[in-house]
Amino acid sequence: MLNLSEQIKMIAARMRELREIAGYSVEEVASNLKVDKEVYESYENATQDIPIGFLNEFANRFDVDLTELLTGKSPKLTRYALVRNGKGISVQRRSPYKYQNLAYNFVNKKAEPFLVTVPPNNNTTVSTSSHPGQEFNYVVKGTLMIVIDGKEFILKEGDSLYFDSSLPHGMKALDNQTAEFLAVIL
Repeated sequence: MLNLSEQIKMIAARMRELREIAGYSVEEVASNLKVDKEVYESYENATQDIPIGFLNEFANRFDVDLTELLTGKSPKLTRYALVRNGKGISVQRRSPYKYQNLAYNFVNKKAEPFLVTVPPNNNTTVSTSSHPGQEFNYVVKGTLMIVIDGKEFILKEGDSLYFDSSLPHGMKALDNQTAEFLAVIL
């Protein structure tokens, strides 16, 4: 398995290639995806981690499947996609979160489901990101603090939250325990 830095470089290279094939400038793509030119350049140069929501939006804008952008491989299934426990594609995106894509092999998905593992940490601040669309989070294990636009929500196993993902949001495991949640990005 590639380490996080190598994975980011491969994704960044695919982003650059897609942009160049489409004939867009860095400025055009940054403007279209509503990020600063410098931020977009840092994504393409693999000098900054790329939020999964941004990657989803990028893939949608360039009409490629998120799986293809993340892995370089095209999904093949059209009728159903069974993913056994622990067999989803691991995507190490935003440190320290671990994402496992649960529908990586299905073509033309309308949503991106991930099992997200959040290890405990002692940071008092929660790192946030935002992306167009909506998101649904369902806590499978542990206790999770989700911060949305500065408001804190404490979710325990079985709790869920649906929100506008264009608002800055981030998560933190509580009680010094790892938390897992199902995230569905729409």
